[in-house]
Amino acid sequence: MEGIQHRMVNVNGITMHVAEKGQGPAVILFLHGFPELWYTWRHQILALSSLGYHTVAPDLRGYGDTEAPTSITSYTCMHIVGDLIALIDSLGVEQVFLVAHDWGAIIGWYLCLFRPDRVKAFVCLSVPFIPRNPKMKPLESMRLFFGEDYYICRFQEPGKIEAEISHFGTSKVLKKIISSHKPGPFCLPKDNAFSINPDTPVTLPSWFSEEDLSYYANKFNKKGFTGALNYYRAFDLYVTWKTLLPNETSKLFCFHQRYRDDFLSVYCRNWELTAPWNNVQVKVPVKYIVGDLDSVYTTPGMKDYVQSGGFKRDVPLLDAVVVMKGVGHFINQERAEEINSHIYDFVKKF
Repeated sequence: MEGIQHRMVNVNGITMHVAEKGQGPAVILFLHGFPELWYTWRHQILALSSLGYHTVAPDLRGYGDTEAPTSITSYTCMHIVGDLIALIDSLGVEQVFLVAHDWGAIIGWYLCLFRPDRVKAFVCLSVPFIPRNPKMKPLESMRLFFGEDYYICRFQEPGKIEAEISHFGTSKVLKKIISSHKPGPFCLPKDNAFSINPDTPVTLPSWFSEEDLSYYANKFNKKGFTGALNYYRAFDLYVTWKTLLPNETSKLFCFHQRYRDDFLSVYCRNWELTAPWNNVQVKVPVKYIVGDLDSVYTTPGMKDYVQSGGFKRDVPLLDAVVVMKGVGHFINQERAEEINSHIYDFVKKF
């Protein structure tokens, strides 16, 4: 695609696919969300590279042509940030401009929290910083406020949502998700998770073509969705015998029962892993952009947090909040030229 180069990079014990364009000394690192790929940034890569930036967009761990470890426990925030630090090191720069959307934004916040020294400035799309609640794990609060049908809750059981996607077909599910402008919270009913009706065809939006859909579908058909879904399963993952892979289970059986219980209770949770950063502010310059129809922004409580001072309290270097009218979740594709301008106007300050 118009001079975009592709290569594989060894990072943090896995092989990562990277798309890039441009030769400038300043690097813009783009992080995609779910269910997407490096490809979501195609418009930004072309635009910002033409303005003198070295633009870099990986397929994140578990996605596209990047390696997908099989264990859920390989998808914690520490693993993903570790991948990114290794990628930045491989680029030969000390700092990058960061642009991220959806799950990429969540990982972007972790990167800014853990290693602010590696991020010059952050353009965040859709998902604001969400401070850690030391009294309640994320899934507990989600179930309490939004119920068991909330999409993150529905994604928790390994294999279940993958089977539902397989039943309807990758293309139909992706088309439904990408075309949706339904305000949040995003819930998936158990009888038909994606509300797909074969008698009611879904029309793709003007900003997403059948060729774009085909690219996504081919990659997800090849890779599957499990790696991508494992990000959600690592939120506050409690590893049980049911979620362990057979080879991991066999290793654990050799432990004395007392040690096995201790091991299982602390094995791996994002919520527990981030305890050392409780009440820590994100001290990186940030520009936040969201659509007023985004299911994240329209989730109860989110708009108030962003607009009423909570966000600024937690991110004191928040430079601007931009709410784009009539725009949904996939903002960097839906309003590509405007997002390109917003990114450039911000990063050129530094």
